[in-house]
Amino acid sequence: MDTKTMSSSPSPASASPPRLMPGRASADLKEAIVTTLRYAVGKNPEFARLHDWYAATAITLRDRLVDRWFASTDHTYRQRRKRVYYLSLEFLIGRLLTDNASNLGLLDEVKAALTAHGIDFEAVKALEPDAALGNGGLGRLAACFMESMATVGVPAYGYGIRYDFGLFRQVIRDGWQVELPEDWLAFGNPWEFERPEVAYEIGFGGHVDAEDNPDGTVSYVWQPSERVLAQAYDTPVVGWEGKTVNTLRLWAARPITPIRLDAFNRGQHVDAFAEQVRASSISRVLYPDDSTAEGQELRLRQEFFFTSASLQDLIRRHLTQYDDLTSLPEAANIQLNDTHPALSVLELTRILVDLNGFALDEAFEITKATLCYTNHTLLPEALETWSVPLFERLLPRHMQLVFEINAMHLAAVRKRPDVTLDLVRSVSLIDETHGRRVRMGNLAFIGSHKVNGVSELHGELMRETVFKDLNTLFPDRITHVTNGITMRRWLVECNPDLAHLITDAIGPQWIKDAERLKELERFATDQAFLERFARVKQGAKQRLAVFVAQRTGIRLDPEAMFDIQIKRIHEYKRQLLNILETVHLYEAMRAEPERDWTPRVKIFAGKAAASYHRAKLIIKLINDVARVVNRDPTVRDKLRVVFLPNYNVSLAEMLVPAADLSEQISTAGMEASGTGNMKFQANGAITIGTMDGANVEISRHVGLDNILIFGLTADAVRERWTNGHNPRAVIEGDGNLRQVLDAVGGGVFSPDEPGRYGPIVHDLYESDYFMVAADFADYSATQRKAASMFRRPAQWRHMSLHNTANAGWFSSDRSIREYADNIWHAPMDPG
Repeated sequence: MDTKTMSSSPSPASASPPRLMPGRASADLKEAIVTTLRYAVGKNPEFARLHDWYAATAITLRDRLVDRWFASTDHTYRQRRKRVYYLSLEFLIGRLLTDNASNLGLLDEVKAALTAHGIDFEAVKALEPDAALGNGGLGRLAACFMESMATVGVPAYGYGIRYDFGLFRQVIRDGWQVELPEDWLAFGNPWEFERPEVAYEIGFGGHVDAEDNPDGTVSYVWQPSERVLAQAYDTPVVGWEGKTVNTLRLWAARPITPIRLDAFNRGQHVDAFAEQVRASSISRVLYPDDSTAEGQELRLRQEFFFTSASLQDLIRRHLTQYDDLTSLPEAANIQLNDTHPALSVLELTRILVDLNGFALDEAFEITKATLCYTNHTLLPEALETWSVPLFERLLPRHMQLVFEINAMHLAAVRKRPDVTLDLVRSVSLIDETHGRRVRMGNLAFIGSHKVNGVSELHGELMRETVFKDLNTLFPDRITHVTNGITMRRWLVECNPDLAHLITDAIGPQWIKDAERLKELERFATDQAFLERFARVKQGAKQRLAVFVAQRTGIRLDPEAMFDIQIKRIHEYKRQLLNILETVHLYEAMRAEPERDWTPRVKIFAGKAAASYHRAKLIIKLINDVARVVNRDPTVRDKLRVVFLPNYNVSLAEMLVPAADLSEQISTAGMEASGTGNMKFQANGAITIGTMDGANVEISRHVGLDNILIFGLTADAVRERWTNGHNPRAVIEGDGNLRQVLDAVGGGVFSPDEPGRYGPIVHDLYESDYFMVAADFADYSATQRKAASMFRRPAQWRHMSLHNTANAGWFSSDRSIREYADNIWHAPMDPG
């Protein structure tokens, strides 16, 4: 909801409709769905297809949100409450039908209403596409945070891009990842409201005019050579019990002139739409391949497009309530989710200076007091940088501001008694070492009043590594807020059997206050409860086995250990370590077929960036190993390997409840936090992982007896990087690893191309940057320990319950309360 409501609007206390008795509610919904089907979808119920029923149900639920949405907005305006603006290039929201129905307390009523019409709710639910607005943890975190902000009552807007095709739809052909368009909007999006009246011009290129003022100062006027429109689409985001509804506003790129009619009339029918094609390309695809100059330019255009539109929008909203922009920091807090929206530092400063007459130093102070930055990576190469020539050509005024802000910044640095040339070079906004590049991480840091990591370890490592010198200059700026997950999505909705068991045991209050899950610990010796707990897990595994058989034709034994690694494919996440250890297990099983092995199902899922060729080669290796293993009669009842394509939120909701073992095996010091670890933990999986990211805090909460930790620590990894690591000696000293690499490198799994995996093996011998060889032996031993423990069901169930009971602290509600209290200083009103 955007427009300020009139004074006659209902007050928050009276806006929510009264709760109906279940029978009455389902009867009302039954009638409302048919009405919507007729008058909004335009279908006669007698001839409506299943997708028509989905659209009608979604719109009916959306209508139930609108009054609460208006009331939440009106309450924020009336109380002049501080708003949080969450800027993120990704929002991986997944399907919303169950989410919204559950948060409104209408899920059972919706199911009953559809059943009364002879329609199966699960079939309707399956038709909803996953909104293709994100790639992995970054986008899913943003979605969890939006839901939690509504649940705890923080007034908030999420800002992002309405991608037509999102990331991509992953298919596997002959074991290779192939990227296809993810056309999630093919049937429209019933949850959103199009806002053609909310559109802002976004400029690119051109030049900057300098104009002399009577007082001797100089004003700068940017004259863009190209302009596009950013048009808003709003999706209501409802919190638990529907008391607060916030807004996710996504921008779609549109041309200012949709067609050059003169060209069209001259027969230039394609050229006439060139402006439309160029403009709309900005919001076509998430993360276009940036291995080309054209891809890099499009990525920068995307980031500026949504940043500028969002800032123009929130400033317009601010000025409807306040006289000027000096009060912006008291009324708004803008959270930058990674460096993608870091251009906010420059664009907000430009708006204040060029359009509102502020002096640069005052404008920058207002900007800094309004912005906060969440860092998500410790990899220096993952902190965005842009070449100065590209930046200057596309955003000439902003390039001027980079130089001006950098001059102010470095002038202050040079006044320090401990200043050195190396310090100045390190903290500069311009990297001069490999061609001049704008450092977006440094820009976000100096342009924000708080910079947070996303786990305790991450916050510490930020101070010691990527922002060490900036931390020296601004020692109070870095903090941390450990990530979290919404238990509504990742327990109540994706694992209703477990949620019902928990509610039967301790009551429903845990859904809103997740730390009450701790009360489950009193059932740790209750054998009847533990049996029920185990049956819930077994039911989830049986459902997943059916799903995998339908999707891949591979039959799984639900009695086997389900060992699952699902996340973006990246070398630091070490899917390679997992599959190499799987090869070792396979060879051991073949060598001793008579041994009483613990049956194991290895499941992988995740997408590799389109231009990340090594990650795509790892996917191919996983599929090649799966092909060999799954066809070998020697291990048929003992080992299965599965790669499930097109990983998304809905697939995760199927996999997470079924996991026995959760693979969180990143190179220590490289994973900022992780949230998959939290989802698996809440659903009773045992974590096998390194002391990295939030694994550190999970181990503290569950105790080292209830988690399987292995491998080098972050300090040990850095010591090897600094003082030298000899992977060849490690491999030659480990007969198991050497045998695995001989098989992989020798073509055992790629007889059609024996040298296919030679580059992987070569890099492990010569570099092993991600410490795969270094951690292999300990990982393998820990896997054997996990297999042994799994064969003792009583112990495994106790560990599993202990993990679920201690998952409550990892709720995103807790994360948002920490942000609100310690960073945003924003109000909370959970109702």
